Amino acid sequence: MNIGAAAEKSGLPAKTIRYYEDIGLLQADRASNGYRDYSMADVHRLRFLQRSRSLGFSVEECRQLLSLYSDKDRESADVKAIANIKLVEIDRKLAELTELRDTLRHLVRNCHGDDRPDCPIIEGLSGRDLAR
Repeated sequence: MNIGAAAEKSGLPAKTIRYYEDIGLLQADRASNGYRDYSMADVHRLRFLQRSRSLGFSVEECRQLLSLYSDKDRESADVKAIANIKLVEIDRKLAELTELRDTLRHLVRNCHGDDRPDCPIIEGLSGRDLAR
């Protein structure tokens, strides 16, 4: 199938499919006319990549996962190790975002939001934060 059909079946834009091919995540066959020719196995790999990326895996992590996906003798422990590392990273990011939200919430609550020039938000951003 051509790249348009592969894009439709995989849910990925053709530009992304070309990018994945350029960086070696996917290698489509070439038809006699020189155009890319994708198989259903390619579409399955593209869907796998799409789902992996949507869960936050980097391109390099996707490369590892795709290699394990293709390896029928893989050990699930190898897959779990990659997923656990990602889970720790997500938990760390959530903690950072929670801290950012709490800090900003504190600044907003302490700002009068009136016509006076004093503003705890500006003070907080400049490093002169109110005591919490």
